[in-house]
Parts: sequence; C-alpha cells; structure tokens
Amino acid sequence: MSRHLLLPAAVAAIALVAAGCSTTASTTTAGSVQEAAGRGPMPEAQKREIDVGSRAVMTRLFDTVRGSRELVSRASGVLVFPRVIDAGLVVGGEYGVGELRVGNAVVGYYRTASGSVGPQIGAQSKALVFLFMTPESLSRFRSAGTAWSVGADASVALLKVGANGEIDVNIARSPTIAFVMTNAGLMADLSIEATRISRIE
Repeated sequence: MSRHLLLPAAVAAIALVAAGCSTTASTTTAGSVQEAAGRGPMPEAQKREIDVGSRAVMTRLFDTVRGSRELVSRASGVLVFPRVIDAGLVVGGEYGVGELRVGNAVVGYYRTASGSVGPQIGAQSKALVFLFMTPESLSRFRSAGTAWSVGADASVALLKVGANGEIDVNIARSPTIAFVMTNAGLMADLSIEATRISRIE
C-alpha cells in the first residue's frame, strides 16, 4: 500500500473501533476522530473534552512521578494528546487530537497520526505529551508549517524515571522531551520515532 493511502486507511480503521476502546483520560468518539481528520470543524464540545483530558493526564503525572511538576513548570510550551488510539487489523495506525498550552492559555489544537501495515489485532489508547523546554524548540515546532515529525524535524528525548523514582536529570536537560502514559503508568520503552503532528486550522 502506498504511503499516501496509508494514513487515511489507518484513520478509518481507528474510527471504527474508537467508540469501544478503553481510554486513558478522555471519551473521544469515532465521530470526533473523523471530524478532527478533516471532515468537519472541531466542535466546542470536543475542545472542552480535550482540555479536561489534558488536565487529567498532567495531574496523574504530577501525582505519580516526583519532579514532574517542576519540569513541566520550566517548559515554554506543553503539547498534550490525552488519548492517542492505536488500532487496526491489517492496516494499523495511531491517531489523536490534542492542545498546545503556552503559559495558562491554549494556543492551538493539533492532530497526531501514523500508519503501519502488518498483523494487528484490537485497540488500545495512551496519552502522549511533548514538553518544549526552550523558547527556540517551541518556536521551531510552531513554525514547522503543515507537519512536524519526531526525528526529521527535531530530536526528542523520551522521559524516563531513575531507580530513585525521580526524573532522569540528563533527559531533563533536552530541548524537547516527550512521555507516554498508559493505564499501567509512565512508559519508557515505546518508540515515538516518525510521529507526525500537524495543526488543526
């Protein structure tokens, strides 16, 4: 299957199972996935849903990882996808919508999507968060144009917790940091390479 057909097929597959998928922090429906995919404007109800889910993800992080609140407070911008659905049968992929916060204000809404081909059964969801730790890294993200990709447009360090239960200080010095959280907690062994993010106009 060609690459330009892969993402639409993956989004369609995800929309079919979204309504029955367990959620990390949100209740996004299959309909809202399709709306965010470009089939209609994002409704105000979905914006509120994303905001509630984003706040829940960050609260959970602060409650479970020592030093995370201080790390986030130093970030120039925080991009939160409260529910990224990973689903598929033969054509699989990930899809989610989220918000970028600068200070205490939401400054934009974004989608993330990736596709893959291979045997995949079922669906699961996770939260995906990016911390832009410097004004420069935030500016490069916001000026990336139609899409921004992990690896191609920026090197992103995956947040890890050391043996002492606190954030790895070396990773905390990176310009852009990401973390993945599932119902099992913070995940440090999931790849986010080639994750693509684009702004919802």
